[in-house]
Amino acid sequence: MKKETFRELSASIPKEPGIYRFIDKDDIILYVGKAKSLKNRLSSYFNNSKGMSGKTKVMVDHAVRFEYTVVETEHDALLLEATFIKKFQPRYNVMLKDGKTYAYICIKKEAFPRVFFTRRVFKDGSTYFGPFTSKFRVEQILELIRKLFQLRTCNLNLSPENIQKGKFKVCLEYHIKNCLGPCEGLESKEAYDEKINQIKNIMRGNFASVKTHLREKMAMYAENLEFERASEMKEKLTLFEDYHSKSTVVSTTVQDVDVFALFSEGDEVYINYIKVVNGAMINTFLQEATRNLDEDAFIMSYTIQQIREKFNSIAPEVLVNIPGVILEEKEVKVNIPSIGDKRKLMEMAEKNINFYLIQKRKESVNAPRIAPAQRIMETLQKDLGMEKLPVHIECFDNSNIQGTNPVSSCVVFKNAKPAKNEYRKFNVKTVVGPDDFATMVEVVTRRYTRLIEEEKPLPDLIIIDGGKGQLGMATEVLRKLGILDKVTLIGIAKRLEEIFFPEDSIPLYINKKSESLKLIQQLRNEAHRFAITFHRHKRSMNFTVSELTKIDGIGKATAEKLLKHFKSVKRIVAASNEEVASIAGKRAANLVRSYYDEGSDEGTDVPPNSEIE
Repeated sequence: MKKETFRELSASIPKEPGIYRFIDKDDIILYVGKAKSLKNRLSSYFNNSKGMSGKTKVMVDHAVRFEYTVVETEHDALLLEATFIKKFQPRYNVMLKDGKTYAYICIKKEAFPRVFFTRRVFKDGSTYFGPFTSKFRVEQILELIRKLFQLRTCNLNLSPENIQKGKFKVCLEYHIKNCLGPCEGLESKEAYDEKINQIKNIMRGNFASVKTHLREKMAMYAENLEFERASEMKEKLTLFEDYHSKSTVVSTTVQDVDVFALFSEGDEVYINYIKVVNGAMINTFLQEATRNLDEDAFIMSYTIQQIREKFNSIAPEVLVNIPGVILEEKEVKVNIPSIGDKRKLMEMAEKNINFYLIQKRKESVNAPRIAPAQRIMETLQKDLGMEKLPVHIECFDNSNIQGTNPVSSCVVFKNAKPAKNEYRKFNVKTVVGPDDFATMVEVVTRRYTRLIEEEKPLPDLIIIDGGKGQLGMATEVLRKLGILDKVTLIGIAKRLEEIFFPEDSIPLYINKKSESLKLIQQLRNEAHRFAITFHRHKRSMNFTVSELTKIDGIGKATAEKLLKHFKSVKRIVAASNEEVASIAGKRAANLVRSYYDEGSDEGTDVPPNSEIE
């Protein structure tokens, strides 16, 4: 990060205590630090470069921006810094000893879920907790879970049908009381799922009932003079409390709450979230939104539910700063704090929004102007989740009337503007009748087979004007050609402007006012216009050819040769016999002259040719 950039933003940095994060171009946190005064601490990175270590200089050079969170005291900053370091493992905060992947605890998505250690995360619907930097700690936590909850460890398919048919028998784990035998139906699914829910609550930080359970066990063993087992329980309790250590102590009177502060400015809405578990602030998050016609209360209600789900929150109380907030979870209390520690939490959330806006305005004033085309492409890249900037886009559309004269078009945009010299028209060769699916297969195959053979660059984005059916046809073609993973492919349905992705039944809805949707619509409309124009031209040519073939002795080949040269019947009639004879011969010239000298109607002008594939 350049010193000049920091100086432009420094005026908006508060002097309050807090933590700060240096972030690189890939949005990865490089370093987390604490500060008694955020302004003074951040300034030290840019005002005293000679006194910095080599590692610090490299970190600052790799950072492109920084973020900060304001807290009440320096002590809070110390605790929150520790939490963020544990959570994000910034490379400049810790010494990375090897290149191993991190450890996770997985709750498998299956009937009677297993809970186990893994280093790989799959998007299969299972729930993962982590990452953990110590495999030993994960194993200790799993051992604790196994002692508290008797779970199965086998990988049998315990479907209701298999259990009912008696396909399985209990194993040694059941006889040594590590499992309650769900394979034989000795434990109900409801009872098992309740244990899984308790494990999820524990992993999310809601473990007060488990600590009570361990303390009772420890006291019972001590009372029975089983000191070894009592000591074991104490060690497990200490381990569990250490893993779930508090990050920022808020108050002994505040337990599990979610804090949401909203501030709106015109059409822009900002919501800051603070998650508090067992009197500890364990996470913060700021959500931006754009208002359409909804009121603040509706926006807040909707956002709260999305954020609570994202952060796996089950807090029984939600604190807000505006009235009218209603949640689907009727058992969750919604309150507007006015005094005490809860009000201080709300003020902290509001303060963070205020500082965020100050910094954002400062950045917008000093930000370099982005060309409209660049901005539109970046917006489209973000909306579609593309890895590459969509500089080169191609869009396909078909046109036919009751199956006659089927044609297709491909329009090309580069840098968000039409590249008309690269437009292509397709005479459909292999399809009989009005079959849009088969037409799409033919033209997409021809287009990209040719690009591959000629070693020309592929587009970054391909748009199919049509719904899931035509998109599916194009998907199969690109897969067979081996380029499906090299481009982004989407389809746009006309009715609701839905954006479909290959093999995904859930459409994407882009904001109707978005520049990216307008660009997609422009491509779709241009492809449609180009296909319709070509279709009309082809029908006109066919009509005019048939007009000339009415002349006895003039065949289709001769008629097409004359039209290709003169463009219209009117020009053929106006031409001299010598000109016509030079194209089709003296006999044809005499036949044409004789026919039209008798007063036959003249043909219609044909538009100039454009390239046809």
